[in-house]
Amino acid sequence: MATKIDKEACREAYNLVRDDATEVNWVTFKYNGSTIVPGDQGVDYETFKRKCTDDVRLFGFVRFTTGDAMSKRVKFALITWIGEDVSGLQRAKTGTDKTLVKEVVQVEQVSQLKPKNQGYCELFDVAGNGSQHGVQLSHKNSCKNFAKEFVISDHKELDEDYIKNELKKAGGANYDAQTE
Repeated sequence: MATKIDKEACREAYNLVRDDATEVNWVTFKYNGSTIVPGDQGVDYETFKRKCTDDVRLFGFVRFTTGDAMSKRVKFALITWIGEDVSGLQRAKTGTDKTLVKEVVQVEQVSQLKPKNQGYCELFDVAGNGSQHGVQLSHKNSCKNFAKEFVISDHKELDEDYIKNELKKAGGANYDAQTE
């Protein structure tokens, strides 16, 4: 049976993470039969990590704050978790099912975009709360609303410092204060 996604419910959960006015830092999207639906949500990243057990596959949209004391930046990660005990067929399907999740976390209406320069747009007030987020514009005019995508099945790769370091690398130039 083909996998479906509850787009409206998943978009609502996704917007909670994007919204600067909420404390929600992560949301999971899980399987309910052959439908992807919003799962748990929370503030603490350690709680998110505990949802990633060896017998499940899920997608997580997570907010991280990076930078130094002078400049804090919010970065978003799309994490695909595939537990070690997940069957081969389910593992394979997860890759194709991720495209459904990306339709929720990646695509914004082009009318909400203001071109800033080639390949980059500024997204204004998607959540309706006055917040502004920059997004990357792809060749298909869809917007990448996360800094980096991860496919993880090893708990060590869920380490918060590892993820933040990868997000910094994905962000290009590093203007953090240098220590000597």
